[in-house]
Amino acid sequence: MKPIWPVIAALLLAGCGVQPSGVTDGGKAPSGVAPGVTLYFVDARGELRPQLRRTGHLGTISEAMSLLLWGPGDSGLRTQITSNKTTPQVVVATAPGVIQLMVPLSIHEVTPLGIDQIVCTALGVHVQGGGSRSTKVQVRFTLHTPESDKKRACPVIR
Repeated sequence: MKPIWPVIAALLLAGCGVQPSGVTDGGKAPSGVAPGVTLYFVDARGELRPQLRRTGHLGTISEAMSLLLWGPGDSGLRTQITSNKTTPQVVVATAPGVIQLMVPLSIHEVTPLGIDQIVCTALGVHVQGGGSRSTKVQVRFTLHTPESDKKRACPVIR
């Protein structure tokens, strides 16, 4: 047993080699300003494409909806939403797992791809702001339709 005592003594005296230290500061949390908001429009092949609208900040879902309804500008993209180019107001309500949008449109003013534009733009702002990608979006139109009851996901945000 004598040969093992020097080994045990050496291990106890050496410890694990980590010296005790005080509390260390992790620094400031990351921060930054979003360059703008991502809106979804339709390209020449009929597919959804993101377009960064440089606003200097992320903004709200309602602000993004107003920009979306204003149109794609001279980007070469198209929209599948008929809008009268006034300042449209979209009312946004949130509940656990769902964003409800009350849009100033009837179902006749938007195609199924136009609904995807609305859903993806709202969900994009939500995710950029730290929200979950699994959140669903419900688009409610001015005249009730079964389409207003659907809770949708964006086909391009996974």
